[in-house]
Amino acid sequence: MVRTCCVLGCNVRSYDRHGNKVGLSFYAFPTWKQREGAHVSDVTKRRRLAWIAAVRRADIKFCYVSRYQLVCSRHFHSGKPAYEMDQTNPDWVPTLHMGHSEIRTSHSDRHRRRTQRQQNKVLFGGKRQPHPQPQSLILKVTGADAENIDIREKQTEDQQLTNDCVHCVQSRAEINRLLEENRKLKSKLDKTELNENFLKGDTEKVKYYTGFTCFAIFMSVLENVKAFLTASKKLPHFQMLLLTLMRLRLDLPVQHLSYLFNVSYKTLSSVFSDTIDVLHARFGILVHWPERHCLQATMPPQFTDTFGNRVAIIVDCFEIRTERPSNLKARAQTYSHYKGTHTMKYLIRITPQGAISFISKGWGGRASDKHITEQCGILNKLLPGDVVLADRGFDIRDAVGMMCAEVKIPAFTRGFCQLDAKDIENTRAIAHLRIHVERVIGSLRNKFKMLHTTMPIRSLLPCEGEDVTFLDKIVRVCCVLVNMCPSVVVKPGTHETCTC
Repeated sequence: MVRTCCVLGCNVRSYDRHGNKVGLSFYAFPTWKQREGAHVSDVTKRRRLAWIAAVRRADIKFCYVSRYQLVCSRHFHSGKPAYEMDQTNPDWVPTLHMGHSEIRTSHSDRHRRRTQRQQNKVLFGGKRQPHPQPQSLILKVTGADAENIDIREKQTEDQQLTNDCVHCVQSRAEINRLLEENRKLKSKLDKTELNENFLKGDTEKVKYYTGFTCFAIFMSVLENVKAFLTASKKLPHFQMLLLTLMRLRLDLPVQHLSYLFNVSYKTLSSVFSDTIDVLHARFGILVHWPERHCLQATMPPQFTDTFGNRVAIIVDCFEIRTERPSNLKARAQTYSHYKGTHTMKYLIRITPQGAISFISKGWGGRASDKHITEQCGILNKLLPGDVVLADRGFDIRDAVGMMCAEVKIPAFTRGFCQLDAKDIENTRAIAHLRIHVERVIGSLRNKFKMLHTTMPIRSLLPCEGEDVTFLDKIVRVCCVLVNMCPSVVVKPGTHETCTC
């Protein structure tokens, strides 16, 4: 059975004389793709024209080619047409057994060399590598023509490599410039972002934003609490501790801090509360009552000169303003005649070295100093022979005497015009030493300005499952942080250190 399907008139047997099928394929003329971009349109148009020119059939026009007019695989080197965008491939246009006598130079060697160059660029980074000499051409050409072709191709390759080298140098210079610019921008960003680089190496920033004397203390606190802090996708543990200290230290509004740390108001409020809870639980024990032999071993000279080693504590009270309660009973209990507003009162006790060793729970501003001292449990820690320094408002001689201890307060005139000489000397000595507790209170309030603000009523409510309020936790955490700083009473290195 014989069937003529090729437009070039090839008589191709579908089956040979023995009945075996012959493996030939037939291909339609390429179409002109006008809707896939200008480049694709131009290439497909030129290919269609090239096929028509190669076939040389008068009845085949560019505008119309029948779907039954095909070209068989005998006219292609590889037995099939090449990819339409691979213009250097010898099978981009049918060239074999075309039926006319014009001799055309094959592009197979040229395509092979071009493919080899592309592979070399990928493997050797654009460096020129020696390539094998071209094999014999499919169609014969003269020696002079072949030599000219090789010279032109070599010149083209050299020019291409030169251009590539220039482009590489320019690209490398541009990359280096962008890397340097990126480094500078990152450095500027680190200075504005509130991360570790913001504080590291800048002691003044550490003191201003946290109250600590150095960055190492901040990192030490962070190492002890980060395992207990709530995980947050928006804030790392470093920023959680930093924003808490910034709020305590500078009394910054929550809304302002939420803008600085790029989180919502609710998120920042929750983070602040959780961090205060963790600091209170982990470091609350740092406000502790030291043993008597520790106090005596580190007693400052000004105390030993006046009272020997007997002074155990110096006590005083301070008040924090609160909002006006709506409940009438609470309003009466929190009103302070001394401050003229609603307050919460705290009893503080310091050692002769200036460390805060006791802080009571909050009491309404109406409560007297005597009542708070007798009810807060501080007297139960006294030992026989201890001396307590206090202000005139602490009329606690009887309560302290029950513990076999002694209280020293400035003398009263008791209706006389003036004190006698002995009382004046004693009052001066007591006042000179008792003033240290006021210095510590001043340091506490000035270092953490949040204690100067008016606290909301919700901070006076007991925490869930606990017998302390959120304000009590804030005050105790501030006392702990003050103890981490140098004493305002005794300068470092002026007394012995107890190791108990």
